[in-house]
Amino acid sequence: MSRQTPAPQPGHALTRPLDPQLARVIATLRDRAAASLTELTELGSIPSVSAQSAHQPDMQRAADWLAARLRRAGMPRVELWPTAGHPAVYAEWTAAPGAPTVLVYGHYDVQPPEPLDRWDTPPFTPTVVGERLYGRGVSDDKGPMLLTVQVLDAFLSALGTLPVNLKLLVEGEEEVGSAHLPELIAARAADLQADLAISADGGMWSADVPSLTVSGRGVAALEFTVHGPAHDLHSGRHGGAVHNPLHALAAVIASLHGPDGRVAVSGFYDGVTDLSPAAREALRALPHNDAAYREQTGAPDLYGEAGYSTLERQWHRPTVEVNGLWGGYAGEGSKTVLPAEAHAKLTCRLVPGQDPAVILTRLREHLQRHCPPGVRLVIHPEHHAGRAYQLPEGHPGRLAARQVLQDLYGQPVLEVGMGGSIPVLETFQSLLGLETVLFSFAVGDENIHAPNEFFRIPRLAQGQEGWARLLWTLGQPGVVAGEPEPERA
Repeated sequence: MSRQTPAPQPGHALTRPLDPQLARVIATLRDRAAASLTELTELGSIPSVSAQSAHQPDMQRAADWLAARLRRAGMPRVELWPTAGHPAVYAEWTAAPGAPTVLVYGHYDVQPPEPLDRWDTPPFTPTVVGERLYGRGVSDDKGPMLLTVQVLDAFLSALGTLPVNLKLLVEGEEEVGSAHLPELIAARAADLQADLAISADGGMWSADVPSLTVSGRGVAALEFTVHGPAHDLHSGRHGGAVHNPLHALAAVIASLHGPDGRVAVSGFYDGVTDLSPAAREALRALPHNDAAYREQTGAPDLYGEAGYSTLERQWHRPTVEVNGLWGGYAGEGSKTVLPAEAHAKLTCRLVPGQDPAVILTRLREHLQRHCPPGVRLVIHPEHHAGRAYQLPEGHPGRLAARQVLQDLYGQPVLEVGMGGSIPVLETFQSLLGLETVLFSFAVGDENIHAPNEFFRIPRLAQGQEGWARLLWTLGQPGVVAGEPEPERA
């Protein structure tokens, strides 16, 4: 990403005046700035790691904390919805007859913090350094999600009402693929009926330029094990006579890509289409700089499928990535062992035209076909899957969010793609018939899923004001119906 422009500052060069009632809400939020940061620190200290069973009590603690906060905000209906995994938190305020109904989505679970030795501060002791709060999950998604709750509180405190009917669904399994969310949403479809959805998950492309994410790649994941001998063997006595599972695993992994970076799985690109020349030109016009991006990531050089730009590869081309690779002895010093087994975790990022189930079938076939003799391959089922998503061009939520960001930051808003995946987008579309606006104030460079994750503290206030403006805008007559918003004094 380019870092050639100064970071935007909210509240200047506004294109529309602020309604006095909305101004009261924003003033309330500003008065509570210190308390808002304290709350994020408190929630961020709960190690709600959905992927690790040892944190089951912490998952419940985080859900209970959020439910209690919603009750303090004045939401009249707050419930914990159990699933076969971790519970979801649901809240509802529907006292605005004739106003549209908005379904807000977020998640309270976080990624595992490992490797712990790469953190400069304890991952579950949120720490302020300058204008940043460091801690696991403060950017993805506790900060962006919690500020929506604080906005609801400010509306109800300052005005006694919300501008829209609002339903809030915060799940606890997003970081493990939202495996139980479709079943929950299908069972609770009557409760979740709305006119549109807004996600607090996601994030802006850059801290320098306001952006609205309008597409996201899909995802499919699996894990596999290569089994060799019944137990670890002495590599001197048995090496050369028994196939080493680590060697076999390396061969299987190497078979996934060709020398040009293209995925070598048969049928992987079926249904995938290139961007139009106009769309490719629009990408080239974005303020992206490969050298600055390389510096940001710390990578020696950029790499990927030949024939496509960095942004094309990130947002609009499918990938297969190795997320973990392990086996044998990895401790201090030498241990001459031929291991009994080796393991790998893979994820695919998918684009329109690809079905996660079909991709997983083809990937399994590829792994079996390329597994060398002398070892046995076992593929473990995964439920981390979701299709790619595209928000329709003229969707009223998209138009409203873009205008709100322009008002907030006083400059044009970029519409961008997202390389990551949010499975609920497809679920809301298929089960509830809802399109989802991604409206998060996290930024893509905040080390999400990595050590030293952080959230920019000024964006807590910016996000609160942005959400307050968006809910206010959506509550105006005709906006959600797609009619022009009336002028307001």
